[in-house]
Amino acid sequence: MLCLALWALHLLARHVTYHEIRHYVEGVSRQRLVLAIALTTLGFGVMSLYDRFGLAAIGKSLPWRRVTLISFISYAFSNAVGMSLLVSGSIRYRFYLQNGLSTTEIAKLVLYCTLSFWLGLLALTGVTLLIVPLPSGLPMSDWRITIASVMTAIPLAWILGGFIRHPLTLWRWQVRLPKPMTAVRQVAVGALDWWLAAAVMYVLMPDRLNAGFGHFLAIFVIAQIAGLISHVPGGLGVFEAVMLAGFGASGNEHLAASILGSLAMFRIVYYLMPLCAATVLVLQRETHNLRRHLWPPWFSGLLPPFFAGLTLVSGAVLLFSGATKALPDRMAILRSVLPLSVLEVSHLLASVIGMLLLILARGLQRRLDAAYWVTLILLVAGAVFSLLKGIDYEEAIFLGVLALALMPAHRLFYRRASLFSTHFSPGWIVAILAVFGCAAWLVFFSYKHVEYSNSLWWEFSFHQGGAPRALRALVAAAAAGLLFALASLIRPQDPRRAPPSGAELERAWPLIRRYRSAQGHLALMGDKHLLFAPGDRAFLMYDIEGRSWVSLGDPVGEDDDARRELVWSFMEQCERAGGWPVFYQVSPADLDLYLEIGLTLLKIGEEARVPLAAFNLDGKSKKTLRGTLNRLGREGLRLEVVPASAVTPLLPRLEAISDAWLAAKRTREKRFSLGAFDPRYLVRTSMALVWQGERLLAFANLFLTETK
Repeated sequence: MLCLALWALHLLARHVTYHEIRHYVEGVSRQRLVLAIALTTLGFGVMSLYDRFGLAAIGKSLPWRRVTLISFISYAFSNAVGMSLLVSGSIRYRFYLQNGLSTTEIAKLVLYCTLSFWLGLLALTGVTLLIVPLPSGLPMSDWRITIASVMTAIPLAWILGGFIRHPLTLWRWQVRLPKPMTAVRQVAVGALDWWLAAAVMYVLMPDRLNAGFGHFLAIFVIAQIAGLISHVPGGLGVFEAVMLAGFGASGNEHLAASILGSLAMFRIVYYLMPLCAATVLVLQRETHNLRRHLWPPWFSGLLPPFFAGLTLVSGAVLLFSGATKALPDRMAILRSVLPLSVLEVSHLLASVIGMLLLILARGLQRRLDAAYWVTLILLVAGAVFSLLKGIDYEEAIFLGVLALALMPAHRLFYRRASLFSTHFSPGWIVAILAVFGCAAWLVFFSYKHVEYSNSLWWEFSFHQGGAPRALRALVAAAAAGLLFALASLIRPQDPRRAPPSGAELERAWPLIRRYRSAQGHLALMGDKHLLFAPGDRAFLMYDIEGRSWVSLGDPVGEDDDARRELVWSFMEQCERAGGWPVFYQVSPADLDLYLEIGLTLLKIGEEARVPLAAFNLDGKSKKTLRGTLNRLGREGLRLEVVPASAVTPLLPRLEAISDAWLAAKRTREKRFSLGAFDPRYLVRTSMALVWQGERLLAFANLFLTETK
């Protein structure tokens, strides 16, 4: 979709030059810019109503400042990145989970906000299209009334559905529609949000547009819908192409240049500036927490993906800068103080660093220590080369500020894994290719007036060297990406997974004995694979069922860093093998381990626990238990606990009891999380035996640790 959008944009703006667009951007008046910023601020204030009304709808209440902050950060990132449901939903999930909301409540809130977002867009689009005719050049102009009627009917039906008192049944689920006033608020807030977004861009549009706000609004909402449906990050290219087509700018290069300039300003004001503001807010919180030596789990978990996103943006900035023309007055200054060779090398290296930052962003998301240090070095180097290649102080400041913000966050990047072992998901690969594709398009767009020849590759000049420098930088960046991909492909493969050997079980035994949970004893069954942390500081046990890699319980070990690294290593193994990581029967104390890697919590069943230290048979509620115990005593039954060393002679009798029990229950050994009769497993555990005279009636193996 991105390639098609860029191709369409290229056709629509084939007569427009980069200089014309830049000239319009630099000529936007201060009054218009201030008004656009004010409308953007008001728009994000309206967006916070999504969350405030959503919390009220699910019966929850949080301080309005906290809700506004969460809403602003989530929408600042989702608007800039795209995929609003995924991005804003994941940010809300992390924030609201730490503010006392359950997984179900957060899911309801995200659904409420998403529905409000789309219902408002459909309502505004439908009403606008019913009133305002579309230009005949648009494909949907002939179907305007039909499309508008359908779009208007959907939010109207949603509001009227609130009068239905009983829940609706959809397949196996029952859905209770919101009350009419709740639905009206959803539609109204969503429509106002989109109206303000359109107003921001309208004040930035050129005077020669000669279009009223209603006509502009119709084309704006259609372009936004096209961008959202395309799933291209931020609707980049798709939104611009529809706007150009809607205003008939294809044959008018001056109008097309003005519209593209206003679109660039709109993205700066409505997308980039809120993203930078959200960045400042998060960094301010980071600095505050560092002074207090306090890192809340939710905030520590948010920062690495946050820095990864900013690093990705930094790489894109360097690539885009290397693909466009430098300002003539700045080049004149460089020509008087720098040799040409320094300029050429700086331009080349800046683009290479841009590509490497795109790759390193994934390592930061994975919390790799090596990625942290290399990123820090490259950000500083990128800032220096930005100044040397064109006095691009704007980029240098951005990269420098990010480097300064990253410096105190070293503790968050604790993993000692190799950069080349990082798995790149399809989404990450597409993101990197999309950024590089946009940079390539910018090269051809910026220098469309330069006729290609082989001699361009060997042309070095202050005056006419822009196109050759951009081409060489683009190829160098591509080469850097390909070399990294090749190095990753030839890395050693994961060893073949096999049942644990006796030696591996011996390595696990000391960890099992010292761990706070006795569940680690199930590793001794030998039916699960074992994954050890470096230095045998921790291990986890898992089995594979189809595409699901199921880890039983939490990592076993006392070293928290090793346990955290194991969770990451396990997930990366799953990704390399195309599997789905699943952690089964985890403890509440370790939930941050799994939220950190982006997993979703799902509560399955319940577990009964008896506090043995305070347990007794006193009181009326224990009457039945006392009666059972007394009856068994009269029948001559007694309980004996024997150590593991005394289990081997009893194995034949224990096996007979186990087989008889399985036959009576008409079942088989469950294994995995429930255990099984395996002599190698049973001889390592103490045993509780029930005797009647000399006859052994029942047994249960006991999981004992040094503390339990």
